[in-house]
Amino acid sequence: MTGVPERRTIDDMAAQPAAVAQIVIRELSALADLEEVYALFDRIWKPDRSNPPVTVEHLRALTHAGNYVAGAYDGDELVGACVGFFAAPPGRSMHSHVAGVSAATRGRHVGFALKSHQRDWALEHGLAEITWTFDPLVRRNAYFNLAKLQARPSDYLVDFYGDMDDAINGGQGSDRLLVRWRLEDPAVVAACARGGGAGAVVAPGVVAALTESPSGRPVAAPRSVWARAGRVLVGTPSDIEALRGTDPETARLWRSAVRDVLGELIGGGARVTGFTRSGSYVVERTDA
Repeated sequence: MTGVPERRTIDDMAAQPAAVAQIVIRELSALADLEEVYALFDRIWKPDRSNPPVTVEHLRALTHAGNYVAGAYDGDELVGACVGFFAAPPGRSMHSHVAGVSAATRGRHVGFALKSHQRDWALEHGLAEITWTFDPLVRRNAYFNLAKLQARPSDYLVDFYGDMDDAINGGQGSDRLLVRWRLEDPAVVAACARGGGAGAVVAPGVVAALTESPSGRPVAAPRSVWARAGRVLVGTPSDIEALRGTDPETARLWRSAVRDVLGELIGGGARVTGFTRSGSYVVERTDA
């Protein structure tokens, strides 16, 4: 039998990851739905009231202009949401501004299902990549972005949002990694097809530039050891979010150490090629 295959919709393409997470994902535009998104983000970040990650008015404007807002539902409860808008270059890129998932659903792969839906939506609209930023100190986010999704950092942005006085960032600066998710890169396609990629394997000869001490503090190797190495590991704290509450001074030391090492490497043209299960960025110098 021959013929043209039936065209798959975005909901069809997102069905498998959503089924694994036991949720339903749909695009949102109604005002009541956008108010739910605002309330969810407020519960996740507990921001200063004068500076929420997004307002209902902002969401309304974005959806009216044809941008992306989607929600993940467990029954009637909104448990995750993702917001993105078209970016430069026009017709090729989307910037994913904010995504959040309720802590109650952690471990159910809701975040992966949301990003898969966003990727399908972007491809349906002729886009080639999605960019977003994340805090390089948050180990679980780094693993999710670089290992599971196979996105790759392109820039280290110092204090990108200024001081953020919320429950997660704790007023300790807002350095961010800008990542690019090239939607049809073979590694991305494979990761999405199998429900997520894997952590990076450490090759022989790699140099550990930054590690975590038994007491939880950052330990940086001398710059002369790692600055010209071909492959470098840059470690992260086990749980920076908890550390900001229990030991803010050590948390500040981590911010400074990762900025000094990872920021310098990326600024000098090195590229991050992955993230290990044990919590380290794998960095390769392009000129080595």
